[in-house]
Amino acid sequence: MGELDEIYSNYAEEVFKYLMCLCHNSDLSEKLTQETFYQAVKSIDRYNVKCQFGFVK
Repeated sequence: MGELDEIYSNYAEEVFKYLMCLCHNSDLSEKLTQETFYQAVKSIDRYNVKCQFGFVK
């Protein structure tokens, strides 16, 4: 689980801020952030390692 913790640490704040911009509700943004990472972990077996991970800046 170390890699997943690292991914969460690196991206959770960015995901949260993005969601805050969309819904302007911190409680909802926190729940959606958690759901985002839950769904990512749930479907990790479908991840294509050739794809870039992260946000496009």
